[in-house]
Amino acid sequence: MSWFKRIKQGISTSTSEKKEAPDGLWHKCPNCKKTTTMKDLKANLYVCDKCNFHNRINSPEYFEIIFDDNNFEELFTNIWPKDQLGFSDLKPYGERLKEAQKKSGLSDAMRVGAGEVNGNGLVVACMDFNFIGGSMGSVVGEKIARSIDFCIAEKLPLMIISKSGGARMMESAFSLMQMAKTSAKLTQLAAARLPYISLMTDPTTGGVTASYAMLGDINTAEPGALIGFAGPRVIKETIKKDLPEGFQSAEFLLEKGFLDFITDRKELKNKLSTLLVLFKQ
Repeated sequence: MSWFKRIKQGISTSTSEKKEAPDGLWHKCPNCKKTTTMKDLKANLYVCDKCNFHNRINSPEYFEIIFDDNNFEELFTNIWPKDQLGFSDLKPYGERLKEAQKKSGLSDAMRVGAGEVNGNGLVVACMDFNFIGGSMGSVVGEKIARSIDFCIAEKLPLMIISKSGGARMMESAFSLMQMAKTSAKLTQLAAARLPYISLMTDPTTGGVTASYAMLGDINTAEPGALIGFAGPRVIKETIKKDLPEGFQSAEFLLEKGFLDFITDRKELKNKLSTLLVLFKQ
């Protein structure tokens, strides 16, 4: 029975014959764990087709979704951040800026585009979370201020897409000043009778929530987005009480009256178009 005996044990395929799948081809949903190809995920606007989980995206994806034929003019590309305080923690702030700019390909955490949504003019200021957590610094505040001036001059509505961990601590008071600055500029937009739509995405927290994110004529959010000022742990320790289930989710805020409605990403462009037409009347 020697012919029945196994001569070699284990897998005998040589290492040179093995093939590895390239990175970036597959995506596992953080919510339901379903695995899908990146191509299919992109075709579904980065929303899970099983559980409707909205994966985080940034300005390039939002501009492609919103603007007709992805045709828009990017504004204020000449504004760059500076380390005005010479701030340093584990590394100098100036070094952090250079690393973030190199890694993300962005000058700062916000891009502004002007284009059309189903033929209706709109200026969109979109935050990018992959630049130092989408933190609000002087450049973010200045781009919002200039966007408002542009909207008033061109008689266009404004939309801000928020995605941020809050104020940028490395800019200290310069960052905190942007809360008052952007809020004051939005009163000018209101005085000009031009609409402001605020879209809150996951996460929208800290000073961004405490200023322009919650000041829209229309406040909306993506499903499941985390929206709040302080984190749940800090709040729980402060009030010494357990927090309600789903606390700080978009659905919870809608129930409590802080949002006008929740907007699925696949419906975003059509809803924007409808709102813009209504505001014109």
